[in-house]
Amino acid sequence: MGRVTTERLILRITVGESPKRQPDSLAGEEPLELRVGGRSLAVTMRTPGADFDLAAGFLVSEGVITRPGELAAMRYCAGTGDDGINRYNLLDLTLAEGVAPPDSSVARAFFTTSSCGLCGKASIDAVRTRSDFEVRDDPLRVTPTLLASLPERLRTAQKLFEKTGGLHAAALFDGGTGELLVLREDVGRHNAVDKVVGWALREGRLPLRGTILMVSGRASFELVQKAIMAGIPLLCAVSAPSSLAVDLAGEAGMTLVGFLRDPSMVVYVGEERLLAADVPLKPTTP
Repeated sequence: MGRVTTERLILRITVGESPKRQPDSLAGEEPLELRVGGRSLAVTMRTPGADFDLAAGFLVSEGVITRPGELAAMRYCAGTGDDGINRYNLLDLTLAEGVAPPDSSVARAFFTTSSCGLCGKASIDAVRTRSDFEVRDDPLRVTPTLLASLPERLRTAQKLFEKTGGLHAAALFDGGTGELLVLREDVGRHNAVDKVVGWALREGRLPLRGTILMVSGRASFELVQKAIMAGIPLLCAVSAPSSLAVDLAGEAGMTLVGFLRDPSMVVYVGEERLLAADVPLKPTTP
């Protein structure tokens, strides 16, 4: 397995002080190729670690599987690089008997970078994947106070970010108690979310009704889509959403919160799930 972090010697310069040469920790980034039944499906740049969660979450996000039993096996393939070391960067997935293989439109035409989960989509029509889980009728209700507490709790749990300063995070919280259920970090926003969703699949928790997904960056269309595919009714981000993300969340009946930074936030759609003085806020009329 490749390392999650790596050390490099850097030169730190501060105006008015003498330059300092010192070691620094960097977030690991290596390619991971996913194969289904021996056929290449995608290559993504990711931070090594929780690869099985990443692979399972990717299949959920693409609408290939929804239950643990539909994924029969996952194994690393043998093989070494030019340095003679097996980095375990090739993962072969076996679907259960009777589970349809991924449609050709799911396959990436080329590798996806850590910053773009949709790059190389063979067909843009495949982006609006139909979810097996409905979020519109999810009865989750939360207070702004609870949401405002999440960024600090997310930041406190980001152990790798604390060390490297270069990783995104996705965390899943229980919407009723505020309990942190799982947190995953990765150089890619979409990978971090896939790792959370994959964890939930392998734990038999899908659909994730009554939960809150918190991401450390912006809320893109794809992150909203991944949350919907997992049945998550509320997505919040510390930064802004895109217009397409807001549109998709509204269509699906999801609550989307951006610029979540204690004590403020912006609710873009689904404000009826937020409670003020224990009374649901009334939806605004366009």
